[in-house]
Amino acid sequence: MEEPEVVEYFFGVYLLYCINPKYKGRTYIGYTVDPRRRIKQHNAGKKHGGAWKTSNRGPWNMVLIVHGFPNSTSALRSILFQFEWAWQHPHVSRRLKHIPKKKSSQKVFDFYLTVLSEMLKVGPWCRLPLTVRWLDYEFSKQYYGCISPPLHMPICYGKVASCKVKQTQDAKANDIQSQESPSVTEKLCPLCGSTMTEKDSISCIKPKCLLTAHLICLAKAFCKDGMILPIEGICPACKTNVLWGDLIRKKNGCYQDLQETDLSNSSFSDSDDT
Repeated sequence: MEEPEVVEYFFGVYLLYCINPKYKGRTYIGYTVDPRRRIKQHNAGKKHGGAWKTSNRGPWNMVLIVHGFPNSTSALRSILFQFEWAWQHPHVSRRLKHIPKKKSSQKVFDFYLTVLSEMLKVGPWCRLPLTVRWLDYEFSKQYYGCISPPLHMPICYGKVASCKVKQTQDAKANDIQSQESPSVTEKLCPLCGSTMTEKDSISCIKPKCLLTAHLICLAKAFCKDGMILPIEGICPACKTNVLWGDLIRKKNGCYQDLQETDLSNSSFSDSDDT
């Protein structure tokens, strides 16, 4: 069997398709931090954590999921819930008023793919480091080209599994040491000149780059034309073009074991409960 891709700090919004002959074609949209657990709950029924709308109507197939939503603060997590709600209620969302209503001859599944494609092009979601992932290969072949996200959002294929990043022993030791004996030397943000702590700072993803700055300061430097969240920007120190989502992933503990040769081949290379 195909091994699922493991994604750290997983937050995603998924689309279910009912394969029960009696209810075939019905859909359901929800969010999850663990796709494999969530689909089991849906198929097991409401008593086992599934939604009442899917209970006793399965089996269901999780065919598509959009993940990569920021989750570091409650304000950013709300963007995920807004995305889920708008995808469920496109004609009520003020951001999606331009989307035509579903035609009587149009299948529900096709309609929600159209809605998703348009959602990924409007703010604030168009600026997020999202990934569109087809979990079902047959569906991806049938609906190839139906979704056209912005260039910085990849379309991936295959199963996915979530995991929590385990703090290394060295990181734990550094945390304990910093709590017991705070450093006398204060670090200054190179962008604003004021002091910063590890909690409110962010560093470049390139191994040899020494940039560490306030998260807010770097976000403002990357934002353009009134953006709430940046997409990408040029590192002030090493002049590398980096994706904002990759900087946040590094701050959350990802990429700790990557070598520079790995980084050059990754998405951020120089070109780039329930």
